[in-house]
Amino acid sequence: MSDGVTVLLVGCGKMGGAMLAGWRAWPGFRAAVVEPKAPVETDNAVRLFTDTSELPADLAPDAVIVAVKPQEMDNVAPAYRRFVRPGTVFLSIAAGKTIAAFEDYWGKEAAIVRAMPNTPAAVGRGVTVLVGNANVTVEQRKLCQRLLEAVGSVEWVEDEGMLDAVTAVSGGGPAYVFLLMEALADAGVAAGLPQGLSERIARATVEGSGELSRLAEEPPETLRKNVMSPGGTTAEAVAVLDAPDGIRPLFERAIAAAARRSKELA
Repeated sequence: MSDGVTVLLVGCGKMGGAMLAGWRAWPGFRAAVVEPKAPVETDNAVRLFTDTSELPADLAPDAVIVAVKPQEMDNVAPAYRRFVRPGTVFLSIAAGKTIAAFEDYWGKEAAIVRAMPNTPAAVGRGVTVLVGNANVTVEQRKLCQRLLEAVGSVEWVEDEGMLDAVTAVSGGGPAYVFLLMEALADAGVAAGLPQGLSERIARATVEGSGELSRLAEEPPETLRKNVMSPGGTTAEAVAVLDAPDGIRPLFERAIAAAARRSKELA
């Protein structure tokens, strides 16, 4: 990131705090943080305010990042309309709030980027999908990309409607993986393993498989087949999981249900 970037961070809970931690090391970075509850470490680069009314009158941030809960947005967002200007991009990480909703808060002239992160962002291993309105410039897209890369990988879509599916796949995805971990451990207990041992090896297996996938060049299908010997134990298990009534149609129904609910909530 270039020197002299100033951001206004609205909300510094888990996600906001994780982003701020990643930004602190950037040269020339400055942040004004509005957070009435959570503790925030301040220094020469980070100033803390408890309310919008305390912000300096001459503050002109390059980005306003809104990291509050969706249900709080109606009460919080309108107060930041005074920061709408050609040089400022608004970046929201509130799930379910559409660009149209933010245009109602800040006006149709505002440059707005909507983000859908997931919870592994709290440990710097998230994935965030972004979509912007027509007012967002190329440089502002680059800025938003860098801001979110502080907590993981970033992807862009041009169709905001895709964020319903994104919410279903990556937004809820960690819950599905944790459920898989639970189910794997429970199945181990049913097969005769002690509860604690089964939970530990299930967790370690999911962790290791994720890291192997991250480091490998092969697609998941190849990685799966690498574990399977013809006629072996894994092939026997996968035949059950990948049956016509197995895990694939189950996931299709689950993702469709989540995407449908995302549309309803929006």
